[in-house]
Amino acid sequence: MNTQSCCPVEIEITEAPPLSSHQETLLDMHSVLNTLNILLGELQFLELELNDWQVLQPSLNSLEQLVNALGDRSTILAYLQQIDHLRAAITGNIETALAQHPEKATTPEVQEAVANIQSVFDVVEVRVQQLLAREKAPAAWVEVPIQQLQAQFEQVFQAIEKNSKGRYRILHNIAAQEASDYFLTFDIQTPNGRTVLMPPVFEDVMRDLIANARKYTPQGGKIIAGLVQTADRLKFVVEDTGCGIPVEEIPKVVGFGYRGSNVQHRRTMGGGFGLTKAFFVTQRFQGRMWIRSAAGAGTRITLDLPMPSAVVPGTSEQGDSQG
Repeated sequence: MNTQSCCPVEIEITEAPPLSSHQETLLDMHSVLNTLNILLGELQFLELELNDWQVLQPSLNSLEQLVNALGDRSTILAYLQQIDHLRAAITGNIETALAQHPEKATTPEVQEAVANIQSVFDVVEVRVQQLLAREKAPAAWVEVPIQQLQAQFEQVFQAIEKNSKGRYRILHNIAAQEASDYFLTFDIQTPNGRTVLMPPVFEDVMRDLIANARKYTPQGGKIIAGLVQTADRLKFVVEDTGCGIPVEEIPKVVGFGYRGSNVQHRRTMGGGFGLTKAFFVTQRFQGRMWIRSAAGAGTRITLDLPMPSAVVPGTSEQGDSQG
């Protein structure tokens, strides 16, 4: 397979292999899966720092059980409704582990790992609450304060950076970027400048696509994202300077579990479903999706959703509108 850089080609994605109910559930849980994998990684790092391969096994086993249940909707929803109990149990397990290794408990590496675990748990709890709320009204469009949306994304970027253990930073000022850093921008423009009207699941899609762009972009690269809402459209674009997608594979990358031939060797913490979820969510809301890429030439993804015709932006009924 020739993976040398060539001129990027933009292709509209209009179809993908159908999903099984198991796969649909995994897509719905994708954002939770990503954060749980980060949490597993932090616990394993703490285990390594303590040099004790037994004391944190209850926590690791509980998280692995949760991850393994992600494809069964009724089981995983029952688990997620008890996420606060899981957090309490894991926090207690960590306290026990530190008490058993007092000589290591105060080292900077261990203290940072413990702080990171709690930080990631904060993100997990937000994801879970969002997911449970969507289960009640999966087709709803809601108004989200732009400031809140940007803060939640910044929390994600900080968690990704912490998980790198100092290998890189994620910066929003290009003048501060060093060779190992990522430069990332995410601009939002709406008619009132205060809120954006969108399906809540669209936040998952944007977050996953930005995270994917970072994942497949070498250090020192750039990720540029933007969201624009007009009277009749909701448009999201993310563009990176990453490894790109072989042109002949662009129509295939939305297939469940499909990874481009030029990135199959890369180990990632996610489920590899980001583009699949983006396509099926876009289709669910009668939207369109384009991918512009080539091997070695970066990738640009565009999602364009029509605003629900029954909704007039700025009215109080938006939270109950159906797409």
